[in-house]
Amino acid sequence: MPGRLDRRALESLIRKGEIDTVLTVFPDGYGRLMGKRLVGRHFLDHAVEAGVHACIYLFTVDMEMEPLPGFRLTSWERGYGDMKMVPDMATLRVIPWLPKTALVFCDVYGEDGDLVEEAPRSVLKRQIARAASLGYTVKLAAELELYCFRESFEEARAKRYQNLTPVAGYLEDYHILQTTREEPLIRAIRNGMEGADVPVESSKGEWGRGQEEINLVYADALDMADRTALYKHGAKEIAHLQGGSVTFMAKYDTGAAGSSFHVHSSLWDRTGRALFAGAGHGAGRRPPGPPVFRQWLAGQLAAARELAYFYGPTVNSYKRYQSRSFAPTRIVAGWDNRTCGFRLCGEEAGFRVENRIPGADANPYLAFAATIAAGLHGIARRLAPPRLYAGNAYADPALPEVPKTLREAIGELGRSKVARAAFGARVVEHYLHAARLEQQAFDAAVTDWELVRNFERI
Repeated sequence: MPGRLDRRALESLIRKGEIDTVLTVFPDGYGRLMGKRLVGRHFLDHAVEAGVHACIYLFTVDMEMEPLPGFRLTSWERGYGDMKMVPDMATLRVIPWLPKTALVFCDVYGEDGDLVEEAPRSVLKRQIARAASLGYTVKLAAELELYCFRESFEEARAKRYQNLTPVAGYLEDYHILQTTREEPLIRAIRNGMEGADVPVESSKGEWGRGQEEINLVYADALDMADRTALYKHGAKEIAHLQGGSVTFMAKYDTGAAGSSFHVHSSLWDRTGRALFAGAGHGAGRRPPGPPVFRQWLAGQLAAARELAYFYGPTVNSYKRYQSRSFAPTRIVAGWDNRTCGFRLCGEEAGFRVENRIPGADANPYLAFAATIAAGLHGIARRLAPPRLYAGNAYADPALPEVPKTLREAIGELGRSKVARAAFGARVVEHYLHAARLEQQAFDAAVTDWELVRNFERI
């Protein structure tokens, strides 16, 4: 069956009994796919035109699905009413790892008929529209790292996620022998994504035991976000079906390398011309090339601290930023320099900016929205980037730092004029409130580290 579908193709597959279920989904604040499973015929007869209803509280829950207080969007006092999920039929596709199943992404609307501004897909679409109004198309690519374990998700939960067994016994960066042992799972993920019209470039072993990286082919920003969300979701489902488990935590273990979500960005015009082409490279001097490239890069650097929450949304995110770990600690750009927060790479039409700050736990819609907002800020202000950095950025204390904690990132976002100008005060306050509640929950928790350190000896 084809990966991407239109309504007529779906009707034919349902009529022939080859599709009987349609997943209607949207990304929540964490990037998780939420929604309903609809019988195929009901989806065609009702949901395509009328949409699907769901409770709007889904944008105000924590990771445990507990409704959190204090949000403007909805509350107990407002009765936690419905919202409408409207299928974006351009995203309709087959899900090959689930029997007779298709999936469609939805935009969500409130009871007033307006788009829910706080919804991650809405946040990203607003930034795409801002870029389009200036004549720009933003293209992005995602490199997402994950760890693979022999235990099932149920077994891992029963062990409280301690002493898990990675699928490799040694560091496997670029190893072919070890990744051959992982192929039953990774091949199923690659081929599953291809079958769901999420094109994959490659997979490789990473710098951890059982850590892999799967690279997705670049695309327009919204399509790339949908693909990335589906990839993260699908990898977990495929691992479950094989009796294993995976994690996209930024730092699942103190002694293991973190998992990154490298975001590659470039601008194109309406004719399909790459606007960064010819930007060239040269360590130790100001980036050459078109002004729009230099301004885009300057915006990424200028807004990196203010928008860090959208690259690192959890307390755990900030455990990943360790010196000499291939995760960045300094906000600086360099040509093909993996010690920098921003790496310039590629050539001709493929020349791009790689943002190495996001972790694998980032919500792709919000990370992409922040990337576009930062770049447009640089263009609007005609900012000039600093000189490209040559050398070991980890060792240079003069360089600005990536925030070290979620609390620090919250403070930066709270003071950010860039975020409010790009996203609007309502969106910023929504995510600030969510971040503060996350920090508050962690501050109240007693951790295993505290027990091991203090139980007997304090």
